[in-house]
Amino acid sequence: MSSRTSPVRRPVTIRRAVAGDAKRLTRLVRGSGAYEGKYASAVAGYRVGPAYIEAHRAFVAVGADEDGGRVLGFYSLVLDPPELDLLFVADEAQGRGIGRLLVAHMQTEARTAGIDRVMVVSHRPAEGFYHRVGAVRTGTALANPPAVPWDRPEFEFRIPPE
Repeated sequence: MSSRTSPVRRPVTIRRAVAGDAKRLTRLVRGSGAYEGKYASAVAGYRVGPAYIEAHRAFVAVGADEDGGRVLGFYSLVLDPPELDLLFVADEAQGRGIGRLLVAHMQTEARTAGIDRVMVVSHRPAEGFYHRVGAVRTGTALANPPAVPWDRPEFEFRIPPE
């Protein structure tokens, strides 16, 4: 059976991000195919620094086996106010359920912190993903030129108690 018709599922673990992950996370953000063309300016100078990682609940999805412990994706949960600030999956790792795994982990972290709702301002190309993983559209974040010259959909994850 070809890998085109049956994607290979490799083990993935999620761990807390550490300061030493900063350069890898920055490369993941800047190299995202979702930010090509007209969206490139939004991440061109973006940097995920060690201080950011230490200040927020940042977690990485790490591949095992053939992925050799490579960072395949990450997210960052800001607690006050509750917001999923960053969520990226490496282009070549998309379609393997890593984004869904990261969202489920984020929801567990939010629940543990006593949070019942987490807001996310989505990038337009990610809107379908957020619908698929259970986020509810709540509005629109208006453009903020020159940093972000386009409107963005706002979503909310509702975190049910255990």
